[in-house]
Amino acid sequence: MSRTTVFARIDRPPAAAREPLPAPLVWTFDGPLERCLADLEDTLRRAIVLIGDVSRLALLIDLSLPALQRRVVAGDRLQPAWSRFLDRLGRYGLPSPPRVRPLRADGPLATLVIAYRH
Repeated sequence: MSRTTVFARIDRPPAAAREPLPAPLVWTFDGPLERCLADLEDTLRRAIVLIGDVSRLALLIDLSLPALQRRVVAGDRLQPAWSRFLDRLGRYGLPSPPRVRPLRADGPLATLVIAYRH
């Protein structure tokens, strides 16, 4: 008696025929920390309206540590502004919290990257 394994064939279009993923949306923010966080939240809200479905989003926030240090020296306080910002983001129903990546490179204070699926 022989055993035969049958695999179901999944019909997929060839790799070349698949629709490419859209390019991520990218914005930069610089200036006082609280204003940057408010602008970042406003931009996210507009992107959600543009894309139409929050469940398809992945967020990345790059923070420039040298720019952040300059803002602290200028008198900006990280708390409670950062905590309030994260609390407000929780109201949008994102599938996961944003990934925050500290950068040692000098540049704008924050860069928001929004990746999404069709």
